[in-house]
Formats: sequence, C-alpha cells, structure tokens
Amino acid sequence: MTAAAQAAPDDSAPEQDGGRPAGPITVLIADDQLLVRRGLALIVRCAPGFTVVGEVDDGEQAVAAAHRLRPDVVLMDLQMPVMDGIRATERLTAELPGCRVLALSTFDMDEQVLRALRAGASGFLPKDISPEELTNALRTVHSGEAVVAPRLLTRLIGSFVSPPASPLAVALDGLTARETEILRLIATGLDNTAIADDLGIGVQTVKNHVTSVFAKLGARDRAQAVIAAYESGLVRARTAAP
Repeated sequence: MTAAAQAAPDDSAPEQDGGRPAGPITVLIADDQLLVRRGLALIVRCAPGFTVVGEVDDGEQAVAAAHRLRPDVVLMDLQMPVMDGIRATERLTAELPGCRVLALSTFDMDEQVLRALRAGASGFLPKDISPEELTNALRTVHSGEAVVAPRLLTRLIGSFVSPPASPLAVALDGLTARETEILRLIATGLDNTAIADDLGIGVQTVKNHVTSVFAKLGARDRAQAVIAAYESGLVRARTAAP
C-alpha cells in the first residue's frame, strides 16, 4: 500500500480572470505500477500550476484518498488490483461529483476505456502520450471539458459501440437541427472554437447549444455525448475525422 503524499503548493500557478492568483490544480495519481506512478507524478509536479496531493496503487485506495484529499482530478489507471479503475471511477463520480477522472490505458484498443467513459470518466488517454499532452489534458478536464485522444476515438467507439438497427434512434428526437449538427461535429473531435468556425457562428452560441445538447441527452460531458452520437447512428466510424 502506498501512502498519499502531500506536495507543496506551486507558486507558478496560473491566474484567474481579474488577475487573482488561482490555486494549483490538485491531482491524485492511481496506478499499481510503481515506476509508471512515479513517472506520472514527476511529470505533473514539474509542470506549472499543478500539485500532486497523493499516489495510490489500487482503486479502493483511490476512492479513500479522494475523499480525504479532495483532488481536482484523479489520474486513473484502468487495470489495478483490489478495485479496478472502472469501479473506482463509478464510485468517485457518484460520491464526489466535483472530482474529475482522467483514465489512462496501456492499450489503444481496450474495451475498458469505453466502460470508463460510461462510468463517468471525463476522458481517456494512452500511456504513451507526451508530458505536454498529459498536462494539457489535465487542464482541459479540470476546466470541465472532456479529453478523448483523437487517434483512439474512431477505432474505439467504432469497435465497441453497437450501431442501431436504423439511423437516428429515438434518443436524438429531442434535438433541433442545429443541435444535431453540433453533436455530429463534437463526435468528430472538434472543440467549441472549431465548431464556431465551421458553422460561422459565435463561440458563446456554440456553448449554449452544447449545454442544451448535454441536457437533452443526459450526457455529463463531451465524452458521453460522443458515445450517444455513435450509438444513435448519427456518426459512424468510417465517416469520423481521424
């Protein structure tokens, strides 16, 4: 068992609007491989604006440590003993809704990644990403957005989400034509700014539509909206952007 380790606050944390200093993004790392866990901790600690508040080596410890330390983001390995990352993610998103989970997977094609998204993870990344990609993903997840590695999106969801018998299942009936188009663009990996450019509308207008889409689909974030788009038949793997 690995004891959670407190880290000193980072004086180089970013500023909020208005020039007030923002606190560092606090991260709990859960991975049963010591070398990987220490490597992740080193990367996060060396990045400005982050504090690693703990390191644990199984899902049960992750849940307990998250309740005690209240991290902003849990960096969650999916394959762990005692309690795996899927079950730990389900518990964290149910018990600590303000805590975001970013799942990590060793393998590109791993059905457990999709299960993690359904469990409430805010995204997933392969473990061979660069340090910059990792810290950018942590910032994105902390901001309330979802992170889905582009190279995995089409293959993963195309492989593990079953298409409906007929396109545009009932789940999308409540969306307007504009909301349906925005959901399609979300599912191809575009962020709000890119969607605004593609449709020739303002970013705030896109944000309003995205909020409405999430509410109508019962989606917690972009990752779950992407799953809904594939499961409804709105987007298929062969038509998604790479």
